[in-house]
Amino acid sequence: MPSDTSVPVTPPTTSYRALLRNREFAGLYVGLTLTVAASTLSGFALGTLVNRQTQSPFLTAVSMYGATFATVLGALTLMSVADGSRPRRTLLSLQCVSLAGAAAQAVPGLPLAARFGLLLVVGFFQSLETGTRMGLLAEVIPNSAYAPARSLMNITSGGMAVLGYAIGAVLLRHLSPREVFVVATALTGAGLVVVAATIRERSIRLTRRPGLRQTWTTNIALFSRSGRRALLLNLWVPNGLIVGCEALFISYDPRLASALLAAGSAGMLLGDLTVGRLLTADQRRRCAFALRLLLAAPYLLFAVHPPTLVVTAAVFVASAGFAATLPLQEQLLASTPDPVRGQVQGVESAGRMTWQGIGAAIAGGVAQYLTPGTAITALATVSVAITVLSRPFVARTRAEPGPGV
Repeated sequence: MPSDTSVPVTPPTTSYRALLRNREFAGLYVGLTLTVAASTLSGFALGTLVNRQTQSPFLTAVSMYGATFATVLGALTLMSVADGSRPRRTLLSLQCVSLAGAAAQAVPGLPLAARFGLLLVVGFFQSLETGTRMGLLAEVIPNSAYAPARSLMNITSGGMAVLGYAIGAVLLRHLSPREVFVVATALTGAGLVVVAATIRERSIRLTRRPGLRQTWTTNIALFSRSGRRALLLNLWVPNGLIVGCEALFISYDPRLASALLAAGSAGMLLGDLTVGRLLTADQRRRCAFALRLLLAAPYLLFAVHPPTLVVTAAVFVASAGFAATLPLQEQLLASTPDPVRGQVQGVESAGRMTWQGIGAAIAGGVAQYLTPGTAITALATVSVAITVLSRPFVARTRAEPGPGV
């Protein structure tokens, strides 16, 4: 485990093509791609279904991001399974749960209460799935390739989200939401098959049995330092508030929603490509604060209800700021011991996803009493304020000696 948490200044040398020649990375990559495509289609179909039935901005927002509420439960209870001795088997089992959840959404006439219940169950297991996948990622590639690998995964996730929202809008003109759920189920099953065919079993060096006690021991150590707490705050809260803004797109303008969601995903893709592949590690670290500001500032334009072209461009530009997660994740990885990398990355991902759900709930609740445009502006303002006020504390992570966890 390195004792120096400073980021090297050498440029990234691992190409995306070289990464994809690694069979196991390619399997994780393709499996994630199919999972994101399925999740995007399923979320858009469910959001459309709930909006049609309830006309409620709050319920629509929660339906699109409700699964993220349960990820924190996984982080607090069983996330240590991500560092267990049989990660391949664990990942496949968790993907089977996702497959069952996607298939259940396609059941005809399923009540909305049951659909929301499924979101919570699937979200819990998805948090463990993410931790296990990221733990495997840290093993199948060298540390020097971590940022390019995460960049490629983020780029592809953004690209698949663009396609997913665009294709979802087209499919819902010709298919019912239930039939779109069937398509999502097929994609989830394909992702399961790819992982089963490409990933080999391995031990990831855990010396104690995974479970609630081990999870809490690692989590307590993770949050024991103020710099790391500020780092996690910046990974979670500003992003979550902006995702809350995105959750109001359907309520803001149902006809424009798919274009705004696609623009956001395209902007995220461009940001991850630029920051993860073209910048050095030192350049990524130095531009992290500016990227976090960029993430929220363009959403302030919603206060004046700009024309369609302007608002779409603003969402596109703002979403490039999601790339700020890359240098922050590198900083977190550098302060994490090898035996618990899966759990720590899983906690980071679970917290980020949970705050996406919290952001969606806050946005929907505010929009119940104000207009969606006003709610978007308010959340963006809070995101900017948190980024500015927490900046001095994030710097403490690099100054903290000896990362125990």
